[in-house]
Amino acid sequence: MRIAMISEHASPLAALGGEDAGGQNTHVAELSAALAALGHDVRVHTRRDSAALPAEVRAASGVTVVHVPAGPAEALAKDELLPHMGAFARWSARQWLDGGWSPDVVHAHFWMSGIAALEAARHVDAPVVQTFHALGSVKRRHQGAQDTSPACRVGAERALCRTVDRIVAQCSDEVAELIRLGAPRSRITVVPSGVNQCTFGPGGPAVPRTRGLRRVLTVGRLVPRKGFEEVVRAMRLVPGAECVIVGGPPADDLASEPYARHLLDLAAALGVADRVRLVGAVQAADMPAWYRSADVVVAAPWYEPFGLTPLEAMACGVPVVASAVGGLTDTVVDGCTGDLVPARDPRRLGAAIRGLLDDGMRRLAYSAAALDRARRCYTWPRGAERLEALYREVQPAASEVLAG
Repeated sequence: MRIAMISEHASPLAALGGEDAGGQNTHVAELSAALAALGHDVRVHTRRDSAALPAEVRAASGVTVVHVPAGPAEALAKDELLPHMGAFARWSARQWLDGGWSPDVVHAHFWMSGIAALEAARHVDAPVVQTFHALGSVKRRHQGAQDTSPACRVGAERALCRTVDRIVAQCSDEVAELIRLGAPRSRITVVPSGVNQCTFGPGGPAVPRTRGLRRVLTVGRLVPRKGFEEVVRAMRLVPGAECVIVGGPPADDLASEPYARHLLDLAAALGVADRVRLVGAVQAADMPAWYRSADVVVAAPWYEPFGLTPLEAMACGVPVVASAVGGLTDTVVDGCTGDLVPARDPRRLGAAIRGLLDDGMRRLAYSAAALDRARRCYTWPRGAERLEALYREVQPAASEVLAG
């Protein structure tokens, strides 16, 4: 099949850790590569955010990344991209009609990509599959007035739920949210994200530890909703351990990053500054070594559509303590591969971390179960095969055969 992935702000080529570069970039890159490995012609359409970018890039995975001219060729926050989705759709449709390559199926990632995908796909009569990655209704519920999304986001997502041919949810919690938005259950298919088993595994080097301290590792973009403040507060209840925070700007820029300074000031006020360390952005290739260096990985977001970092830790054989929210309630099996605690509750979080660090046998059992679950249930080839079947279902010719 010819598969067009629409990922308006999340390029599979982007460096991770920036303001709008994270799990969706990884998801699109890995999923596209896995589909290409099955023999499909995959092209990822993403907005051109630099004049230096070539029109197309052929990645080593066999995926072609198409840089779509929509809006200024400069970096823009994703919440500023909506006015450019019309241009994104028109350019893509012209390319498909005039360039000799027309998709059999269009798969949109994020709600604005869905808007562009529907408009472009109607010119070539291709079905549209939608993955939201995050829902505006959930973001508004948790962030309130701090939510910077366009005011029309929830309404647009509701319309997409009624219009696209199929919706791909990443976890059971998202299914419930989609149904509340009006999505027909029959159009929703659950296909979770995966983890690269060649990259993330228990064997290999580990970042050196601080002598005499156990290590609690937490990873993510430096934004409040990721729960870093709760982790810092929890460290008061975890003596004899250091908290290492990976993410944000490069290490040299941490001193000028407001939220990084806030976390360090908070650690000082709580008396744990000597046990809280920010290392800044880390190259993707170095992340397995950081996971392997930890006794436990903590993921304490206020909400989380899926959450790749706990899954990467599990694939490295590291137990996880996580908030009982979103996709984490699917990936982390409470009392088996890790422990789940209420979100935004530093006391419960600290007690769970300390209890696991103090129980070596339970930690070893969790490690083995975490590794087994990641290997059995969350691989990109498995997800690609499920999507391949879904794509064939929504193609008009395939649908006619099934109906006959």
